[in-house]
Amino acid sequence: MKIYHALEDFSPLPFGVVTSGTFDGVHIGHQKILLRLKEIADKHAGETVVITFWPHPRTILKPNEPDLKLLNTFEEKADLLRNFGVQHLLRIPFTKEFSQLTSVDFITKILVNRIGTRKLVIGYDHRFGKNREGSFDQLKLNGPAFGFEVEEIPRQDIDHVGVSSTKIRQALGIGDVVTAQHFLGLPYSLAGRVIKGDKLGRVLGFPTANIDLESHAKLVPADGIYAVSVEHEHQTYKGMLYIGNRPTVDGTRRTIEVNIFDFDKEIYGETIKVKFHKLLRADSRFEDLESLKKQLEKDKTDAIRALQSI
Repeated sequence: MKIYHALEDFSPLPFGVVTSGTFDGVHIGHQKILLRLKEIADKHAGETVVITFWPHPRTILKPNEPDLKLLNTFEEKADLLRNFGVQHLLRIPFTKEFSQLTSVDFITKILVNRIGTRKLVIGYDHRFGKNREGSFDQLKLNGPAFGFEVEEIPRQDIDHVGVSSTKIRQALGIGDVVTAQHFLGLPYSLAGRVIKGDKLGRVLGFPTANIDLESHAKLVPADGIYAVSVEHEHQTYKGMLYIGNRPTVDGTRRTIEVNIFDFDKEIYGETIKVKFHKLLRADSRFEDLESLKKQLEKDKTDAIRALQSI
C-alpha cells in the first residue's frame, strides 16, 4: 500500500475505486465498505483508494469541546487498511482552510482531477464538503457528468444497534471490551514503550511492565483489571493489565501496567502491544498491601480462565 501525505503527491489513476472518511477504528461497518471497494476494483482492474483526514476533523471544527480520544493512531489505521487490500491511502491534512472546501470543489478538485475516480463507495449518511453540505444524492446527481458512479452501503446494524466509532468509544469508556471487540472485529489494543515504575508490583510478587503510550490521543479504556494478551518481538503472551491511579497506595497518576505471565525478560525501552479480552473487575482501594496481593492472586486465576480460548 502506498501512503500519500499531501494531495499533490498523488497522480491520477486510470480507474480509481474510492472511498473517504475518518475510518477511526476501521470497525465492521467500515470493513464492509472496504470489502466492496476491493470487489469492484477486482472486477474492473481498478485500484483501491481510501481518502482519510488527519487530524480528526472534530478536533479542528469543535476545538472547544473536550479532547477527542481516538481508537487508532494513524499508523494503526494504515496497517488495518493495508490488511483489507487498500492500495492507496491518501492522508489529507485537515485544517480550517480545508474545511471551507465546497462539496463541488471536493468532487472536481480531489475526486476527479487528482484521484481519477471512476467508482465511489460511501457509507450510510456520508456527508462531505463545507458545512457537510455534500450528500449521496448530490454525488449521484453529479457523478455521471464527471465520469464516475457512486454506490452507498446501507446502514450497518449489529443486533439492532448501529455500528459507529462513537459507540465503540462509549463501550471502552465503561470497560466493555467485549462489545468493543464485537464491533471492531478484533480485540481493542494499546501499544507503547516500557518505562520504569516504582516496582510495587515486584514487591507484591506480580512484576509489571509500565506502558508509555505511543500516542496520548489514543483512547484508554476505563480503570480496572483486564485479561489481555501481550505481543513482544513477534511472540504472544498472556497477562493481566491494570489501568488506574493505584488508590491503595494513594497514587495520584494514572498508570497502565501489565503483568505478563511466564515472562522474565528485561524490556525497558522496548515496545509492547496489549490486546484487551475481558474486564475482570473495576479498580478498588484495599486496606493494605496484603489484601491487594490476595486479590491479585485471584485476578490472575480469573485472567487465565478468561484467556483459555485464545
